[in-house]
Amino acid sequence: MNGPNPEAIALADRLAALYTPVVADVLDRLGYRDQCPQADIRPLSPAMRCAGVVRTVRTIVAPTLDPPEPYKGEMEAVDALKAGDVMVVSRCEWSFWGELLSTAARYRGCRGVLIDGFTRDTQAIMAMGFPVFCRGIHPADSLGRLDVEAHDVPIEFGGVAVRTGDLVLADHDGVVFVPAAAAEEAIARAEEKVAGENLVRDKLAEGMSVTEAFRRYGVL
Repeated sequence: MNGPNPEAIALADRLAALYTPVVADVLDRLGYRDQCPQADIRPLSPAMRCAGVVRTVRTIVAPTLDPPEPYKGEMEAVDALKAGDVMVVSRCEWSFWGELLSTAARYRGCRGVLIDGFTRDTQAIMAMGFPVFCRGIHPADSLGRLDVEAHDVPIEFGGVAVRTGDLVLADHDGVVFVPAAAAEEAIARAEEKVAGENLVRDKLAEGMSVTEAFRRYGVL
């Protein structure tokens, strides 16, 4: 990727104003029913959320305890980040992320990191306010345990097929990936659904039954 994609970033900015359940609902109706990864991937703190353009990272088990170029693939993946990106890291069983990588990623305009694995330096990351979503926390370093095989390649993340250039939204309810080919339509429909939900919320607060609200507005 040569640089930030203004059209993709504009879509990501619209996605950021939404929330994961409504986007997941719309994707279901468009036929994309497997866009939410497994529920054990959680934000480091409840208020963390991010939306951006996916940049994938594929990890492997480290082939040696003493690699000739330590952290090479990991550093290259971070250095390749652009403004508006969200790094998405495939399954790994050790700590992939930490404070220094968060500092570097944030400087490059990265909006967050999603890891189907673990992170460390969590107090420092939370103090920075840098959004990190992961399966858990572990202090052990990645060196000699996992390597980055490649970045910007197709990966699986929590059971979801993900590609660089897709969009992602992550909040306290979880994570939802929006395929690039469906992004414009999905976001527009989600914006419409939010407007409908706001109307139905008002009607329910006024005492309308759930059955009547759904009959009239088709939103629940």
